[in-house]
Amino acid sequence: MKESEKRLYRATDEILFYMWDPIGVRDIPAARDEYQSYLPKVFKLVKADAANTKIAAYLNEIETTSMGLGANKPHAIDIANILIEAKEFYCD
Repeated sequence: MKESEKRLYRATDEILFYMWDPIGVRDIPAARDEYQSYLPKVFKLVKADAANTKIAAYLNEIETTSMGLGANKPHAIDIANILIEAKEFYCD
């Protein structure tokens, strides 16, 4: 993995934990790995230049299917846009 991709991977992890955070654990250090099981697929979508709607749909799927929450579509789109901006910053 290129250094730029490593930085993007770390940034994606931080964006999921500190900004997406659907279950509200960002202030709990022991929960730092809470969203890491979703990280590889989110990273793959971002790296593959997936549309913000596709990334947001996956985040909403996690929220509803895996976590049993209601989908927060506007927030998921915001997070998808931030992820895409991170890719532009680290990899383009």
